[in-house]
Amino acid sequence: MPTRQPGSTAFDDHVPRTNATQPRRGSSARASYERYLALAKAKALAGDRIEAERYYQHAEHYLRLITGSAA
Repeated sequence: MPTRQPGSTAFDDHVPRTNATQPRRGSSARASYERYLALAKAKALAGDRIEAERYYQHAEHYLRLITGSAA
């Protein structure tokens, strides 16, 4: 039987979703595309080109799922 540290609970073993930008299970590809596109535009307007590009790449992934092209 594993031992627990004093003051710990069963909930300490739960690993929360740390990245709030990850799409939730069950969300549609279109909703994920629109979400990442909005995040990319916001980062671009804020001047963060690196983060904007990252979100644009995520949006492109979902756009490819929507259109059915894998290339």
